[in-house]
Amino acid sequence: MVSLQDLNTSKKITWCPGCGNFGIIAAFKGALVELGLERERVVVVSGIGCHGKMADYVNVNSFHGIHGRVLPVATGIKLANSGLTVFGFSGDADCYDEGWDHFCHAIRRNVDITLIVHNNMVLGLTTGQTTATSQTGFRTKSTPFGAAVPPLNPIAHAIVSHGTFVARGFSGDPKHLQGLIVQAARHRGFGYIDVFQPCVTFNYLNTYEWFRQRIYKLEETGHDAGNRWKALEKSFEWGDRIPIGIFYKEERPTFNDNFPQLKDKTLEGMQIDKVNVDLILQSMS
Repeated sequence: MVSLQDLNTSKKITWCPGCGNFGIIAAFKGALVELGLERERVVVVSGIGCHGKMADYVNVNSFHGIHGRVLPVATGIKLANSGLTVFGFSGDADCYDEGWDHFCHAIRRNVDITLIVHNNMVLGLTTGQTTATSQTGFRTKSTPFGAAVPPLNPIAHAIVSHGTFVARGFSGDPKHLQGLIVQAARHRGFGYIDVFQPCVTFNYLNTYEWFRQRIYKLEETGHDAGNRWKALEKSFEWGDRIPIGIFYKEERPTFNDNFPQLKDKTLEGMQIDKVNVDLILQSMS
């Protein structure tokens, strides 16, 4: 059984003091312990941004990819070996800007992985520019007069794209977030969690206090996570009250289930010593 101590690495954490990433990593490590997963069977894939250091700070198999490409890598790993538990970590710019097309298609494919998005609504690693989730009017170095366009609503998009597990957490409440990660990992299909992760250095608007004054937990209101229309309605709540928790959950076939050759086998376990591709290669020469 893995312990919290087993999950530590020797790498020095370089996040800013007070960064919302600390809450996410605490929740994730706690979830791995709660799930009882062995380190050898877990893979973390991260992208470009402050969140990317997750691959260095958790003692499991990891892959640190390029900007916006967390989901293709995570999908490939899961297809190659479905026996692995795969977690993708992405930032709001990494996922909702550079990687938006991959996000769209991973949802509808229902790949059996878990995606956790560190959503601080600003580009922190490049010192404070707007992202797709920055609030209208948000002033940065590159938008001194304020962001001119409305932000994306990734929760609503995930719901209408037939997402099978759509949730939102808050890094200021790591225990609640841990519970969401556990449920997403146990879900058979694409588990998606958008996490409010305050950037204490570059986001002067969406602070811990700002969120604490507004967020409430869906499970405390009797929300029916099996009702897609109610979930969609909740996804548009913003302003004085902002919901966190599980918006929507359903069961449907995973991406692997749609392919007989992958349903009960893994690519890495298939015998290829008798496969002859000479005719295929000759046809391309």
